[in-house]
Amino acid sequence: MEKLKNDLLLRACKRKPVDRTPIWIMRQAGRYLPEYRAIREKHDFLTMCKTPELAAEVTIQPVDIIGVDAAIIFSDILVIPEAMGMKLQMIEGDGPVFDNPVRTERVANKLKPIDPSRDLKYVLDAISLTKKELYGRVPLIGFSGAPWTLLTYMVEGQGTKTFSNVKKLIYNNPELAHNLLKKLTTAVAHYLTAQIRAGANAVQIFDTWAGILSPRDYLIFALKYVNQLIAKIKRTDEPVIYFPKGVHYRMRTTADCGADVIGIDWTIDMEKARDKIGKKVAIQGNLDPNVLYAEPSFIKREAKKVLASYGKGTGHIFNLGHGILPDVDPAHAKVLVDYVKDKSKSYHQ
Repeated sequence: MEKLKNDLLLRACKRKPVDRTPIWIMRQAGRYLPEYRAIREKHDFLTMCKTPELAAEVTIQPVDIIGVDAAIIFSDILVIPEAMGMKLQMIEGDGPVFDNPVRTERVANKLKPIDPSRDLKYVLDAISLTKKELYGRVPLIGFSGAPWTLLTYMVEGQGTKTFSNVKKLIYNNPELAHNLLKKLTTAVAHYLTAQIRAGANAVQIFDTWAGILSPRDYLIFALKYVNQLIAKIKRTDEPVIYFPKGVHYRMRTTADCGADVIGIDWTIDMEKARDKIGKKVAIQGNLDPNVLYAEPSFIKREAKKVLASYGKGTGHIFNLGHGILPDVDPAHAKVLVDYVKDKSKSYHQ
């Protein structure tokens, strides 16, 4: 393992002693930063993802600007379906769109297995380059979407409020759904293994749409495949973080998935989460992202509540309960980071 100047995140992931709570922010490399927007004006989103020099530059920006304790590689979860042969477009205002959603065996059969070293080499190159340019200042997190969340995007084809197409698939053609989830589990395992080999110090699995499932369907279509996926990732000591957004139920079962850290959103009580699963895993979260719209004194009060709710001891990674919103003032994000760095020390004495 390389020597990092700041390894707080990795220590907290393993529930080892730390002198303060580490903090990073989901979507920290993004539109809320003027420095990011300056680059984005010259390049479209996918070009930035696929150009290692640009991806490395925007990955490092929040480390320099707001002082977070980890970098997360600038990319997108939908690079996997694209690598499998789906045509991905990022449409301004509408988000990601797939021309030909996967709703039949005929379309599913056209998906090809991926070789990350060939099909997603640009992500691996971005990781290697970012590692070089970070000079060991902080750990670098790699990531992927979870099989269920990727399937949801692939079947819906674009943003949705009802999720009716993916629900139709799991209810009317569960065999096809499971076949696709198996393919995705293998693809994600290879991809995260390749990211670790390229230099990622930790990896996060984003299960953004886990919470749209009933508790029973969550076990069958989401968690089952996350269990398999984590078991297939080849790693030495690199932590795995699993973030099943919206999953209030099955917390103990979720904590048995093999991840070192479970991420929770802001609708779950941190103290209860620690009480249920804190002896098994570290916990990441869980400030409401909208709090960052408030004045600094309010941000500090809410951050204090999260720290107090987790309480004393290690095993907490401070984060938002979902990604930072694009119109947040970067100065407010810095207020949060500085406050957690300063005031969390008292929870580790």
